[in-house]
Amino acid sequence: MRTLVIGDIHGGLKALVQLLGRTKLTKNDTLLFLGDYVDGWSQSAQVVQFLLELSKNQDCIFIKGNHDVWCENWLKTGRADGVWLAHGGEGTIESYSAITAIEKMQHLEFFETMPLYHIDDQNRLFLHAGFTSMHGVTNETHPETFYFDRTLWEMALAADRMIQSTDVNYPNRVRHYDEIYIGHTPTLNFKETIPMNALNVWNIDTGAAFTGRLSAIDIDDKMVFQSDPVTDLYPDEMGRNKS
Repeated sequence: MRTLVIGDIHGGLKALVQLLGRTKLTKNDTLLFLGDYVDGWSQSAQVVQFLLELSKNQDCIFIKGNHDVWCENWLKTGRADGVWLAHGGEGTIESYSAITAIEKMQHLEFFETMPLYHIDDQNRLFLHAGFTSMHGVTNETHPETFYFDRTLWEMALAADRMIQSTDVNYPNRVRHYDEIYIGHTPTLNFKETIPMNALNVWNIDTGAAFTGRLSAIDIDDKMVFQSDPVTDLYPDEMGRNKS
């Protein structure tokens, strides 16, 4: 029995299917997705449909990302946020041209019921981006930080080489959890193509929205699985604006 944490997919269905194949997925495995299922490559709606079907026979936990919030709002209201349109929303709307009205309602429910974070029975925290409260996620007063914050990762990187876990100055923000798993900030920004670890924080977003790969990590033995570079799987879609 494994728990596999999967980073930001961004409409790359081909990468997701390839990645799951490389994990040699079994029915006993739990899949925990860190959000941003849509916006980027051309198959955003198809990714959501695939995940809905997958979850019928596989134990899955779906965390909500910022791109999912934008897509949810569009599905609910029919109004598209300008920032969203500039960061992959146009392609997502286009992908929904092949989706029925009933399926759109199912997708809306999928987004609406997603948690903003998950804490497992071993006190491991999973969320899309970060949080700012030094008292932990249950005391966070601005829920949007769960899918927009980058300061958690920045702080972990800055402190990692200077502080040991037993140090009295170890940041209180991360001390509440044995491990924290996030996406949102591509490791490509730090010239890394595989998941990164700083303090007790693991960043699983390896840039599948851009020129990177879609990644999964086994949270027990830290084995990493990856797709091919997503640009190789969608060679005719280079140059799309995604973030």
